Amino acid sequence: MTNIQEIARLAGVSTTTVSRVINQHPYVNEAKRKEILKIIEQLDYVPNSNAKSLKEGMTRIIGVLTGTHTTLSTAFIQAFNTSANKHGFNVMLFMTNGDRQQELTALEMLRSKQLDALICLFRTNEWSVIESYAKYGPIVTWQRLVSHTIPSVFMDQYQGYTLGLEYLYAKGYRRIANVFSSKGLNTPERIRAYNDFADKYRLKANRFPDFHDKLTIYDGEEVARWWIRQNDRPDAIACSNDSVAAGLLTELRRAGFSAPRDVGILGFDNTELAHLLDLTTIHSPANKQAENAFYIILDMLGQPAPEVHTLEFELIERKST
Repeated sequence: MTNIQEIARLAGVSTTTVSRVINQHPYVNEAKRKEILKIIEQLDYVPNSNAKSLKEGMTRIIGVLTGTHTTLSTAFIQAFNTSANKHGFNVMLFMTNGDRQQELTALEMLRSKQLDALICLFRTNEWSVIESYAKYGPIVTWQRLVSHTIPSVFMDQYQGYTLGLEYLYAKGYRRIANVFSSKGLNTPERIRAYNDFADKYRLKANRFPDFHDKLTIYDGEEVARWWIRQNDRPDAIACSNDSVAAGLLTELRRAGFSAPRDVGILGFDNTELAHLLDLTTIHSPANKQAENAFYIILDMLGQPAPEVHTLEFELIERKST
């Protein structure tokens, strides 16, 4: 098997010179560099990545833990991968589908130094379990978490939801129904935002039932069918995300209704779906959150890191309100 020593012998140089050429270091005579590269190509030499990782003390691989797939999480992963690649890191995706053992496999890879760091989008195990692995390498999360060992790049859902509700009120909507997502701390913060909003404007907070665990287009269609059956209908519906809002809008159109003529519809996240269907929505900058997550990891690894972005939600007004 070809090694650096063989290349050095054929080129008539030291192994240090060959190593400099392989690692693209300066201070090598250009003619000699070309000669060494020609020998490497002729011998089809591939550097031993494991040996290189041991020497550097890094694998330059970051694991991405996610238990589910959403439009927004895809945008986050793509942006994280782009940032990682720009800085010479690769990304390994762990799609756990709610399997705790799959998540533990990734955590064990961090412990055994097969990964330099982990970014956790959606967890399966308890936080206490995940935190116990933070001593082996950086772990950053996208989920709302207050921890001394695991930094989070979550955004304040109270602020984002309040922004949407205040917009609906300013547009004249008073009978607002809420569609919330699943577990986690984001939903309680959105509920708190709505209750404070209702108190502020003296609105009847429990006029309509809240919808919970709604995440998909099909869930939105279900909400639309509920709205159609009502005699006392909401004049606006604030949705957990753009997928629910899209299903709601489409099912209402099938039944001969339209937005905003019959009901205002507010999405959340500002995905491509919202752009396609002209949905008013709250822009959630997942790409910038992903960049922040990578910058934090980079800093925790002792590498030069850019400053993190200051992030805010933004209301995007379109034709559904």
